Amino acid sequence: MSRQRQAELEQALGIEPMDRHHARFVALLEELAAASDDSFAGCFARLRHETQKHFDQEQALMEQSAYPARHEHADEHQRILGELTQFQRRAERGLAAFARSYVRDSLTGWFPLHLTTMDAALAAHLKSD
Repeated sequence: MSRQRQAELEQALGIEPMDRHHARFVALLEELAAASDDSFAGCFARLRHETQKHFDQEQALMEQSAYPARHEHADEHQRILGELTQFQRRAERGLAAFARSYVRDSLTGWFPLHLTTMDAALAAHLKSD
């Protein structure tokens, strides 16, 4: 297990569905890092699909609990999904280098920040209900 994955998993939020999705997200990032050019596009498509499922689940939690910052959180999810869609299209056209760079330079930095800020605030709200 990479040092990054260990650190991210140690920051579990205590909300089982969120923690499970976060662990899957990190595993998919590791899979992408090791993917061959031939398997990269399929792997990236799985990342985008799993991320959509996770964001949908969080959206439902935010709506059900009337989370005050749900609109800002949802906006951030939409931004990331837009980026994932854009880079998935590039990967499917054989431009995996662009998507690899996005994963390495942007996504792996975004996730820990999102986890420790927006998702941590949501988890605290859910625990207080």
